[in-house]
Amino acid sequence: MRAVIQRVDYAKVSINNKTYSKIDKGILVFVCICNDDTEKDLEYIARKIINMRIFSDKDGKFSLSLKDIKGECLIVSQFTLAADTKKGNRPSYFYAMEPKKAEPMVEEFINIIKNEKINTKSGLFGADMKIELTNSGPVTINIDSKTK
Repeated sequence: MRAVIQRVDYAKVSINNKTYSKIDKGILVFVCICNDDTEKDLEYIARKIINMRIFSDKDGKFSLSLKDIKGECLIVSQFTLAADTKKGNRPSYFYAMEPKKAEPMVEEFINIIKNEKINTKSGLFGADMKIELTNSGPVTINIDSKTK
């Protein structure tokens, strides 16, 4: 499983020019379920997101987590994180799990985070979405469950 997390002051998902979901201070997460991912991968990435200390304390040091600040989480499925760019100029998405299997895993991932009492919103799986955000910092971090 691959994820890109961005610390945000605000993030919004729009579909067909209408707001679908939005959050205030927290984390925007782009996730990709890969062919060989299991529930352990989902749990690993969820724990990282919830507990990663990327929010500043009163001294300006990164010592607070999403849980500590009672921040929000916006999760957007993005199969393009599985892009293989080794050959040519057209990325291959061979490593991305097929949508019928990936969608329930994304839903399970969302529920893992919700179960930790994090206010969690999401995009719509497979939809053409527009993402608007204000990255705070900027802070952007890549996580891959296979490189733990």
